[in-house]
Amino acid sequence: MPYGASPPPGYYAPPPKKTRWGLIIGLVVGAFVLVGIAFIAFIVIATKDTVTATDVKVGDCLKEIPSSARVTTVETIGCDQTHAGEVYTVLLMPEGDYPGMSAIEKYQDKCEPELADYSPTALTDDSVRMYVLYPTEETWKQGDRAVTCIATLDPPRTGSIKG
Repeated sequence: MPYGASPPPGYYAPPPKKTRWGLIIGLVVGAFVLVGIAFIAFIVIATKDTVTATDVKVGDCLKEIPSSARVTTVETIGCDQTHAGEVYTVLLMPEGDYPGMSAIEKYQDKCEPELADYSPTALTDDSVRMYVLYPTEETWKQGDRAVTCIATLDPPRTGSIKG
């Protein structure tokens, strides 16, 4: 057939060559979505028992006692599992300007009598000590007034100390 001539009747040209760009783009987007879902699932699972330190409540058991001076999160677990600490009271400081560390330290003196109320035998148990989470000047500005009293357990144990 000469160049530029019309094809004879009944003649079909081969179909245009199909590209796979749609498939490639779909696979790439699908892979990114899958990776994103996996990442979110990992974060949710890895941090499901991690709570903001200001959100712990009486009766929460801590897997470990924080070792840093600045604590923002703690890992809570069921008290039926081996744990190193138990929250026994949360004292709220009065509103107002940040009182400074000396006032906070004086306020945390209320923790010991609260431990005696929560667990009368804890004060005579040599394996129980006290640990306190308290507001910093920065968290105070965010509304944190909680002085959280925690009984530490060395060695860690199962079961609540509440008596």
